[in-house]
Amino acid sequence: MTVRFLHTSDWHLGQFFYNHSRQYEHEQFLAWLLVQIKEKQPHALLIAGDIFDVINPASAAQKQLYQFLANAHKLAPHMQTLMIAGNHDSGYRIEQVEPLLEKYHAKTVGVIHKNELGQIDLDRLLIPIYDAQKNIIAWCLSLPFLRPAEITGFNEQTNNSQNAIAYLHQQVISEARKRKTDNQALILMSHAHMQGGETSDSERPIIIGNEEALSTTLFEDSIDYVALGHLHKPQKVGQEHIRYSGSPIPLSFSEINYKHQIVEVNIDPLKTDESRVSFESVFIPRSVQLHKIKGELNEVLAKLKALASGEIENIEQREYVDIEYHTDVPPPPNLRQQFEDALPKSRYRLVRISRQYFASEKNSDEITPINLEPPTPEKLFQQLWEKNGYTNDDAVLKDFLSLLHEAEKTLENEHDA
Repeated sequence: MTVRFLHTSDWHLGQFFYNHSRQYEHEQFLAWLLVQIKEKQPHALLIAGDIFDVINPASAAQKQLYQFLANAHKLAPHMQTLMIAGNHDSGYRIEQVEPLLEKYHAKTVGVIHKNELGQIDLDRLLIPIYDAQKNIIAWCLSLPFLRPAEITGFNEQTNNSQNAIAYLHQQVISEARKRKTDNQALILMSHAHMQGGETSDSERPIIIGNEEALSTTLFEDSIDYVALGHLHKPQKVGQEHIRYSGSPIPLSFSEINYKHQIVEVNIDPLKTDESRVSFESVFIPRSVQLHKIKGELNEVLAKLKALASGEIENIEQREYVDIEYHTDVPPPPNLRQQFEDALPKSRYRLVRISRQYFASEKNSDEITPINLEPPTPEKLFQQLWEKNGYTNDDAVLKDFLSLLHEAEKTLENEHDA
């Protein structure tokens, strides 16, 4: 029997965009997704991590998720919703509500657990997908964001993160192959940065064992489809069936041109040719537009005045504007007000202004940007590192990011304790 499912990821519920709530945009996406679920009646909905934007999401963000699950269950009672934790999520937190999730045919894998023998609990990672008659039609191999502390130390094959990642994939795929029958599909869902994936500036780097990106060779040919999360641009990685669905809304101005989508997947396990797996991108309408305006000062002012007019009463629905201007003379002190006055009234939110300046009069082609955004921990570390006289070192930065993730994990455990 053909298994039909929808693949999505990186919702980042609860995100604030330059101090502006994205709640309205997420509400619009979830309402649209419910329409797709009602029409398509899939066997499963796969959410490949970064469900929330932070490990301790606000109650409004949690309510959005659980209300969506309740509504989806009403519209498609036989559909299962399978979720994994991403690097922005608290794996323990999203697992704590399992009784509630079961009510809505939902299941989440947040962390890698040990079984009674002290080995990897593969049972929790292998989730059966059923048809309406309760027959198993597929297995979902569910791998959340892999934290070194959870995957190392099981045996000599897991003495470091890279070996542990390879061992985990081998074990879970091997066990899945033992369980599946000829008329069942194998789907692997993972939250990871794969080699060859195209990034934006809004993804938090993932460092595991001093390696940022993993190889797609981890996925054996027996896997029919790999549902990935973490990168926000929809894309395939290497092979057609290894895909990032991307985020449902733009999470930074670098994602303005992304064609946000979910992936509708059909797998017929009884077929052996190319028609065995088919998928289609289902594009998500953008509820709030983003505009990036660049150029010389007068050019920017002209572009702002040329933007579409017409008031938008609800502030959460107003469009975002990012300005990047350059000038070879000091800007006027009331520049922000000039920008605000140039914008059509009550339609836009000017959330970011950055100035580029000419490095020298002799070399006016070289423009150096001044970024006014708050620094990230990585940028702060780099600034301190350089201030102390050291040169940029990728290995040192990766070590720092690895320590940063361990510190976040410790804080998360202390909070959940």
